[in-house]
Amino acid sequence: MSAAALTVLAALLSVAEPCAAIEPAKPAIQSSGPPASLLTIQRVYVDHLGAAMGADEVRDILMSTLMRDRLFALTENEERADAFLRGTASDVIFEEEHESSDSINGHVQTSLSTGGSYSTRANSRGASASVGDAEHARSTERRHQSMAAVRLVNRDGDVLWATTQESGGAKFRGATADVADKVARALAEDVRQARAAAAMPPKLKAAGPGAR
Repeated sequence: MSAAALTVLAALLSVAEPCAAIEPAKPAIQSSGPPASLLTIQRVYVDHLGAAMGADEVRDILMSTLMRDRLFALTENEERADAFLRGTASDVIFEEEHESSDSINGHVQTSLSTGGSYSTRANSRGASASVGDAEHARSTERRHQSMAAVRLVNRDGDVLWATTQESGGAKFRGATADVADKVARALAEDVRQARAAAAMPPKLKAAGPGAR
C-alpha cells in the first residue's frame, strides 16, 4: 500500500466515532423476605396510636398480645427502646340502618259489547278492578369495627416492618382483641421467617429462596 493511501486511512480512523461501551447487564432485583434487622430488635416501645376513638384501647390490647407472644421485651421508657411501634388505630361502634320495600299490584278488566249497523239496540258492559299494597321494613344493625396501621421503626428512623389490619370481630373475641391479634401474628410470622433465613446454610442463601 502506498504512503498516500496509508495517510488517508489514518485520517479516516482518527475521525471515526468510537464504539459505544457496552454496559454490563445489571443483576435482576430479587424480592426479599423479612429484613434480617428484625433479629437485632430486643426492646420495643409501643407509641400512642393517634387520637381516633378507641386508639388507646387498641394500643393496650396490642401490648398485652405482644407480651403474650414474647417476641420482644416491651418498655414504657423510650430511651431504652431499640425500636418503636408507631401508627394509627381506631375502634368504633356504630349503627347501620337497612330499609327494604315490597309491593304487590293487580289489575283486572273485562268488557262485552254487542251491536250492528242495522240494529236499534246496543249493549255494552264493562268491569274494572285494581288492587295495590306496599310494605316497608326498616332495621338497625349494631356494628363494631377496629383498625390498626402500624410500623416498626428503629432509632435511625428506618422502617423495619409494617402492616395494616382490620376486623369486625371474630367468633370468640371482639374486634379490638382480634385486630391486635392479627398485628401480633403478622409480626410473629415475619420474625419467624427472618430467623429461619438466618439459620439457613450459606450455600442455600447464595442459591436463593427457591433452592433445596
